Amino acid sequence: MNFKKIGVVGGGVMGQGIAEMLAARGLDVLLVEKNNEKLDHAYSMIETSLDKKLEKWGITPAEKKLTLSRISKVTHFAELGSCDLVIETISEDLEAKKAVFAQLDQVCPSHITLASNTSALSLTEIGSSTMHPERVIGMHFIYPVASINLVELIRGLKTSDAVVEAAKYFVEETLDKKGIMVYESPGFVSTRLICTLINEALHVLEEGVASAQDIDDAMRIGYQFNRGPLEMCDRFGLDSVLAALEGMFREYGDIKYRPAFILKKMVRAGQLGTKTGEGFFKYDKDGDKL
Repeated sequence: MNFKKIGVVGGGVMGQGIAEMLAARGLDVLLVEKNNEKLDHAYSMIETSLDKKLEKWGITPAEKKLTLSRISKVTHFAELGSCDLVIETISEDLEAKKAVFAQLDQVCPSHITLASNTSALSLTEIGSSTMHPERVIGMHFIYPVASINLVELIRGLKTSDAVVEAAKYFVEETLDKKGIMVYESPGFVSTRLICTLINEALHVLEEGVASAQDIDDAMRIGYQFNRGPLEMCDRFGLDSVLAALEGMFREYGDIKYRPAFILKKMVRAGQLGTKTGEGFFKYDKDGDKL
């Protein structure tokens, strides 16, 4: 399998990052959203991201133009039938993902690989909504997509060896990222570990042990993290972290995965991190910390 034309379903933060990264690698991308308004917003955010790279001399104006030219805006799933690979990047809602895969199964011929960017949900269950679960695989990209050179490749119970091999080749040879193989388990490797750290940081904050900034500085400076756990939570999206923790708590039954109450409270208040401009810290419209 040679993946050259890629569908990306969902124009949120992860969808934007994946679409931009794929286009920058010379691949044709079909970006799918529910309506033109959401599509235009996603496209404008990709353009903003490229402008930032342009300002820092990371790319040239020609490279920006070429990257954007490779991204086509699509509102109908039927157009994905011409892709080699489709990556779903919608919110961490199992039923919503299953509905997307059921639709993709109807419009994409059986040779097209269907991947989910889920960070914690069951690939076997997602694949069960299709007639061809052998072509369903997990490709968990980590935020920020362009600069994190790791992808978790998760196989469901029925994922075929051919699909796994093709996905690993695509990630390592085409995208030049390290692909690690993960057998299905709630939270996989990266989400399970990082969400446990974030949750403990939330408990420390809740208990008044230290401020949000000092907690982050402790890990960022003391242990050379690029970002502290609370800023990571903001950038992942508080709602996404909550969904991952609740899923792991439900599956494992271990109290260490029970979400801190402050996380639930902030999600209920609509303070979801960079996507809303405020979480544990405040951010400008470009997602830069204020």
